[in-house]
Amino acid sequence: MKTRLRLGSRLVAATLVVAAFLLCLQLLHPSPVVVSVSGSSSETTRLPGFFAYRDVGVVLVTSFVLGACSTYLFLDWRAETERSPAEDDAEPTSKQLEVEDEPGSVTISDELLERRHREWDTIAPKLSQAERDIYEQIPDADGVLEQRLIVAQTDHSKATVSRKLDRLEGKNLVERRRRGMGKVVFLR
Repeated sequence: MKTRLRLGSRLVAATLVVAAFLLCLQLLHPSPVVVSVSGSSSETTRLPGFFAYRDVGVVLVTSFVLGACSTYLFLDWRAETERSPAEDDAEPTSKQLEVEDEPGSVTISDELLERRHREWDTIAPKLSQAERDIYEQIPDADGVLEQRLIVAQTDHSKATVSRKLDRLEGKNLVERRRRGMGKVVFLR
């Protein structure tokens, strides 16, 4: 399952949090009810258990927003976790680079490799020299490479490779998965 949320989902999740906060705030602190004592003077008192019309309106609107946001996020999550039957019947256009039964196996499509090679001219200027040295190793190895081999193939230390891979992961260019005692780095 993807751990990244799309921008729309982030906006809906933020709206959900704000609506929940407003609902709790309104339920815990209702508006005071004004009770008139005499003809020319009035006294403001809080009557326990009573809500003004404004309070009821705020509760109804925030409840509706909470329900709508929750439904959207649930359906979005469900759509991402379910695969359509057409995807299952489709011919695989991928190279299986690891044994499927092995934990940490990764499948990289030829299309992804070609796209990353085409995008290299736009990606390269955004990377530091060390990040470029490390990133170049991965597409050259058909999109999957053990982290220890990156250290061996470059002049960078283990710590530098690890830090630079963290940055490349933050830019959604690569992803690492644990495999045995080491990690496998693959294109994203």
